Amino acid sequence: MSLSSNYDKLLAKNKELIILQSTESLVNWDMETKMPPRGVELRSQQLAQLSQIEHRMATDPEIGTLLEKIENQPDFEDLDALQKRNLYLIRKSYDEQTKLPERLVVETERQRTIAIDTWKKAKAAKDFNLFKPELEKLFDLKRQAAEILMDVKKTATPYDALIDIFEPKMTSDVIASVFDELRRNLVAIIEKCLAAPRQPDSSFLGRRVPIDVQRKISDSLAEFIEYDVTSKNAGGRIDETEHPFSTGYFDDVRITTHYYEDNIASSIFSVLHEGGHAKYEQGLGKEWIYQPIGSSCSYGFHESQSRFVENIVGRSTEFWAHYLPRLKALTDGAFSDIGLDDFVRAINFVKPSKIRIEADEVTYCLHIIIRFEIERALFDGKATVAELPEIWNEKYLSYLGLKIENDSEGVMQDTHWASGSFGYFPSYALGNIYSGQILSRMVKDIPDWREEIAKGSFHRVGEWLTENVHSYGNLYDPADLLRKITGEEINVKHYIDYLNIKFSNLYGF
Repeated sequence: MSLSSNYDKLLAKNKELIILQSTESLVNWDMETKMPPRGVELRSQQLAQLSQIEHRMATDPEIGTLLEKIENQPDFEDLDALQKRNLYLIRKSYDEQTKLPERLVVETERQRTIAIDTWKKAKAAKDFNLFKPELEKLFDLKRQAAEILMDVKKTATPYDALIDIFEPKMTSDVIASVFDELRRNLVAIIEKCLAAPRQPDSSFLGRRVPIDVQRKISDSLAEFIEYDVTSKNAGGRIDETEHPFSTGYFDDVRITTHYYEDNIASSIFSVLHEGGHAKYEQGLGKEWIYQPIGSSCSYGFHESQSRFVENIVGRSTEFWAHYLPRLKALTDGAFSDIGLDDFVRAINFVKPSKIRIEADEVTYCLHIIIRFEIERALFDGKATVAELPEIWNEKYLSYLGLKIENDSEGVMQDTHWASGSFGYFPSYALGNIYSGQILSRMVKDIPDWREEIAKGSFHRVGEWLTENVHSYGNLYDPADLLRKITGEEINVKHYIDYLNIKFSNLYGF
């Protein structure tokens, strides 16, 4: 067969795999949003079987045969850059997946489902001991996979192999160095904010807002960022779950949030955050659907987009100059006595807090640094699952000056470890850093972007992000895409400059 015929056949097999993966994402979405409590055991079997089918498809010997034929054909160099990138990504996946035993893949997926269900119950009971046995089983399975992948990915440590899943070619040593610089700068800003004589009053954010009203607010926020969840041609939807997330593929990208009657800010910013993820997925080039390059670059870049929409846009004075009147109307005047400056200062109140997803922009990355250090210690054999609550509590006292009262507000607050997503957490802080660099670049092209937001239009900002970030899909590794967009390597300075300018204006330092 010709080079083009082999290539087309390989992409056809990859398409089948992507369709199955998109189906799995919907089954997972249902588990978090609509599945009745008694369905967990059946769901664990369903997801285990789907993972088995996916693994068999991903390791089909015919894929290896086609790859070898293509790579060894004399006219291989006639392929263009996009085709070679597709082949690189398929080869990488194939080499990694063929090294993972099917038994391990299936058992990990089954255990992941059980661990998530147990985590929910343990969190409600505020008892880590209920969760510990299932987490230990899942951690052991993930460690086995990490040790296998370490060899095929050629990483220095098992933990680096897991990081590579979420942020290709990034290492824990580089992250540790970047995070050291980030932490020093953040602590300096935190100290200035806490020492400022005029502290914001955020108590009014605890005013009761009925959940049905908050649902209308969520729809209006989605409308602002041009994430369609209401029209007859909608490609998204907003549902409710314990922990907000986004999932989907091209024309079906869904987000979730969690509503609290006495904490309206929680749903507002989770919808903007997850909406940023959804915009990234829906901004990928349509011509690349079902191809490896038609996926996001990395989780760090994904987080850069969610944090950009949530914080750089969503916590800006300009956005609230536009949206606060709408919020007052939707809540039937619940915030009618609150002025713009007081509202903006309240939603940007810098104060060490226990819950990551409720953290302000300045303290947020300290939550991530804590999780990164714990994960690294786990996979380096310097900590055990049983020791997690104690280590967690010590670090929160040391880094944020906070005493953790129970495991639900502590080590069990996130779903990531229950989901087996070890290595994911660094992506959040890397995403913040990337967002600062992307902002510095965007300002050169749209110097009046803030005025556009104040007028109630996200369109130019959204278009710019699609053209300069989303549309590149997985054509480049993260470090290469960052250089292409910004002309730089990873650089903490831009994010710190953004925070210094913003919070010096808010706090007067």
